[in-house]
Amino acid sequence: MAGIRDVLRNTMKEKLARNEVVASMTVRLSRSIEIAQIAASAGFDTIYVDLEHNTLSIDTCCQICIAAQGIGITPLVRVPANTPEYICRVLDGGAMGVITPHVRSAAEARAMVELVKFPPLGHRSAGGALSHYGYRSFPLADTYAAMNDASSLVVMMETVAALENVEEIIATEGVDMLLIGSNDLCAEMGIPGRYDDPRLAQAFERSIAAARRVGKHVGIGGLANRDDLMTKFVKMGARYVSTGTDLAFLIGACAQRAKFVRDIG
Repeated sequence: MAGIRDVLRNTMKEKLARNEVVASMTVRLSRSIEIAQIAASAGFDTIYVDLEHNTLSIDTCCQICIAAQGIGITPLVRVPANTPEYICRVLDGGAMGVITPHVRSAAEARAMVELVKFPPLGHRSAGGALSHYGYRSFPLADTYAAMNDASSLVVMMETVAALENVEEIIATEGVDMLLIGSNDLCAEMGIPGRYDDPRLAQAFERSIAAARRVGKHVGIGGLANRDDLMTKFVKMGARYVSTGTDLAFLIGACAQRAKFVRDIG
């Protein structure tokens, strides 16, 4: 009989373990499961459903996550608040990991580990047979260990306080990746929208160096319209790229085709 590790997959973590670059699409507009197949067809490795910045319900979010699981797209969810009623429910509902905003210290990162990881790393409560492993039953000891390895805790680094504590945050056992929120971080540093300011590049450099020392990874967020900077930071060592939202992709393609027709005349 197959063990839980034979049926539990996280494509994103597998690619990161090989030091490959991961392409992610953010879901903010779509309310149906087709977006998972679209992401797969487009070649994305992962999606993250952004509950922080839209009105999607937890139920809709989890339906999208389950659809993504079945086709090899790793589903993550950015929660609107770092609390059990969001984190625990989306993890049990189908997410393979959570993105937790506004984590400012190692103590706050540790609190996230408590919610995301099963014992002995954390104190996540057992939710029974989950979609992640086909609603099958496995020994709890095997399940806890496999789920801790397969699930992802991605903490956002988007404040000056987080930058000052980045070494301790990324070294926290149970934290899998650091995602730099360039928009909020620049605003916090007093340089809103000034992505070419050297302080942003220095923040990436410091964060990537800290992650490398502990064998972890850094992701790029908030730079979807700056291919040059995404390229620069990937070459610097970042390995996860948030490429943009489904809404932005739709608007961009629509505007391009409308312009094409207007320009004909």
